Amino acid sequence: MTAKKRHVDAIDLTQDEGSSRPAKVGRSPQPRFSGNSMNAGQRFGQDTAFVPLSQADSIRFSQLDDDDAGADDLVQSTQNADDFNSISDSEFLTDLPTKIVGVQYYRGFATLGEHVTVKREPQNPYDSNAIRVLNVMGQQIGHIPRTVASKLAKYMDEKCVMVEGILTGVIGTYDCPLKLRLYATRNPVEQEALKRRMKQDRFPVQIRPPNRAAEAERDRIRKEAMKRGNAEEAGRQDSYTQAGRSQEAINPATLEDLINQSSTFNPRQMGQAVEKFGINESDLASMPMADTPSSMKTQLLSYQRQGLAWMLAKEAPSLPEQGSPGTVQLWKREGIRYKNIATHFATSQPPTLASGGILADDMGLGKTIQIISLIMANSKPRNPQSSSITLIISPVGVMSNWKGQIEAHVKPEHIPKILVYHGTNKKGANLSGYDVVITSYGALASEYTQSDGPPVKRSSGLYSVNWRRVVLDEGHTIRNPRSKGALAAYNLQADSRWTLTGTPIINSLRDLYSQVRFLKLSGGLDDLAMFNAVLIRPLSQGDPDGVYLLQEMMAAICLRRRKDMEFINLRLPPLKSHVLRIKFHSHEQEKYEMFQAEAKGMLNQYQTKGSGGPTYSHILEVLLRMRQVCNHWALCKDRVTKLTSMLEQHKVVELTPENVKALQELLQLRIESQETCAICLDNLEQPVITACAHAFDKACIEQVIERQHKCPMCRADIKDANNLVSPATEMGEDMGADSVDPNATSSKVDALIKILTAKGQTEGTKTVVFSQWTSFLDILEPHIKRHGIQFVRIDGKLNSKKRDQAITEFSNEPNCTVLLASLNVCSVGLNLVAASQVVLCDSWWAPAIEDQAMDRVYRLGQTRETTIWRLVMEGSIEDRVIEIQENKRLLSMTALSETENKKKGQHTAARLGDIEKLLR
Repeated sequence: MTAKKRHVDAIDLTQDEGSSRPAKVGRSPQPRFSGNSMNAGQRFGQDTAFVPLSQADSIRFSQLDDDDAGADDLVQSTQNADDFNSISDSEFLTDLPTKIVGVQYYRGFATLGEHVTVKREPQNPYDSNAIRVLNVMGQQIGHIPRTVASKLAKYMDEKCVMVEGILTGVIGTYDCPLKLRLYATRNPVEQEALKRRMKQDRFPVQIRPPNRAAEAERDRIRKEAMKRGNAEEAGRQDSYTQAGRSQEAINPATLEDLINQSSTFNPRQMGQAVEKFGINESDLASMPMADTPSSMKTQLLSYQRQGLAWMLAKEAPSLPEQGSPGTVQLWKREGIRYKNIATHFATSQPPTLASGGILADDMGLGKTIQIISLIMANSKPRNPQSSSITLIISPVGVMSNWKGQIEAHVKPEHIPKILVYHGTNKKGANLSGYDVVITSYGALASEYTQSDGPPVKRSSGLYSVNWRRVVLDEGHTIRNPRSKGALAAYNLQADSRWTLTGTPIINSLRDLYSQVRFLKLSGGLDDLAMFNAVLIRPLSQGDPDGVYLLQEMMAAICLRRRKDMEFINLRLPPLKSHVLRIKFHSHEQEKYEMFQAEAKGMLNQYQTKGSGGPTYSHILEVLLRMRQVCNHWALCKDRVTKLTSMLEQHKVVELTPENVKALQELLQLRIESQETCAICLDNLEQPVITACAHAFDKACIEQVIERQHKCPMCRADIKDANNLVSPATEMGEDMGADSVDPNATSSKVDALIKILTAKGQTEGTKTVVFSQWTSFLDILEPHIKRHGIQFVRIDGKLNSKKRDQAITEFSNEPNCTVLLASLNVCSVGLNLVAASQVVLCDSWWAPAIEDQAMDRVYRLGQTRETTIWRLVMEGSIEDRVIEIQENKRLLSMTALSETENKKKGQHTAARLGDIEKLLR
């Protein structure tokens, strides 16, 4: 049916059958057009638009204690959605066929299969139950009929139901067919209660009869587990408090002996979604090449010239021509219209294309030199209002590396004028006088001020310039879309945008959403709800349309090449990896088993919520001690007992020097256990802890304090940000070992010394020894000295100058054969190809950081065969950590790790599941 043209510019209205009363008047910029047909097989993804679960509901749905209670005030982003995490953890309830009414006032296209957004409008003057329907550009199509809205509105207001919508028919004169898909919590008890309510309101939901037998069996198993756990805890010995000392001599070993005792593992088996769903290898190999810019001193390798050609093309994208069968950034040409194949939004106005993309080459393939060549090849601005300046944002530790690399690879007469915009260099800097500005994520975030309106150009600083391009080094840093750093990056003004990362997807496709939003990909995927509806949910459900969309999107915006691809031809030497399993000394075994029994007892008590039982922090504490005793018993400290007893009495502790130290130790426990921020549910990138002992990312809690001056976990008063306690060291490392007998060794220390002193090693072999605990590095030092090994050390306590000096000595001094390295500091941004051997002393949940650390050694420029050693205590928690890591690698490879939700409660439940595996 052809729609009648109307000259009423009404957009916002409450319309029921037969009613035409508009509520507000506005202007829709596009001409109206009747819907077009679409085959069922053309639908990509599920449906769109949601209302998130409330924090209170999220808490009720899961096993939580006071450490993981929900926050009432989340960090506000510029998105309409409040809780992206709850979307991924929802379960389908029912389809609700209905329609959109009042469409005679909508003047845009409405396409069969188009994803739409459903929003409550409680302030509507004509109907307090009003529910609006909008297209992906935020333009209102119409309203849900009054009869449906009157029933659905209360569930949306209570935030116990999420709603997604899709157009199921062509638009008529006054209405358009619509299907609403309703989702709710996976918790079976809460879900069944919700279904009973909805059944009374005549929603078409199916109620499952309760399985009484299964519930009784679960109760029986839970009670038995609690009894066993209490018995184990009661029977533990106090002997673990006595420091042990190994009396076993370190027998000389040959390299062949150690290899025979080990098993092999291959860290290169880790894959990413961009590898599986991006451009295939044969197409990558045949990509066109660009010439190395004449201003470059260094000649690009063939695959780097292909990368340059690809980037030049991505900075000047063009829409598909009429009749072209392909897509450009998910836009397809259909006659006079452009249609987005993800959201099915159609428009006759040419959509804006993103300029830039994701350069996701494997670590060590030269992403830096490719960007430098892009800067030298294409500095001319795309828009008259823009400058010719490139802004590079990187971690603090590699800012100087960018400046050095530009100077090393560009001919002296063509070296651009460079400013490292950081610290004292920021004061009075005239940015317009430079060609390249290098800054840090922290400096960027410090200049960002959030506002509800469009960005306002400033008179000075990073927001005073319309940049030629913005480059995010280690671009996965912005993977939390609500962090201040991510919001700051989104709001920069630039012609082109690039992110450089070897790991664009670390945990889940949520990480990729932040990249899409930064790049400003048009068509609706910059909306949290829409990204979930058309990509994350379909992929998690195995929908082939979701796979197709991901493939199309990644091919459009991402370039990923791996070292092992034949056409790359880095001619890297072989990589050999070994797991060396080590047996405990008898006294170490005794201590380990005591900690294991304590952990099992605590976990059982925590899960059954016994009165006065342990908190989640207690469980992390004992797990940490289990891991540390695998390295050396001297690392084990009871960090939380005293502080916990103080908090039970006072709820908030006074920030005396002694209490600050105790809070720092508790914060360090959270960091070492890779816990997440209780507000944004992402990694603690800038961890701080409150006087009430709750850990947050600094940017998140500062925004909450600005609004309410209360802890969002326990409502304790927080006067200002000065009352937050930061880690004891800059990089969030432990504070070093207490005095330890230098003669007191351990099984793992002995094994490390055997590797470092093994006969048969290639002459000139240098080794990087990684540990996440600087206190373990403290313990290692006297043992390494005793065996006459010259070494240097890098950790978070060193400033950048001393860090550079240590790397220079390790790289250039022949007698310096060992680098003791903190995993936190050395996992990114360093070139350690002087080494040909890596020893990983300890492991924890996420494998990506370890892989990045190994890539500091096995990368472009490595000329020796490289050996990786992973030290694992046999039959311990470390053995099971490797199993969990392999599962995470597999999830990353399939890009379906949305099952690893980080929603409050669901995240904790997932971590408890991992803990149960560790203790089995």
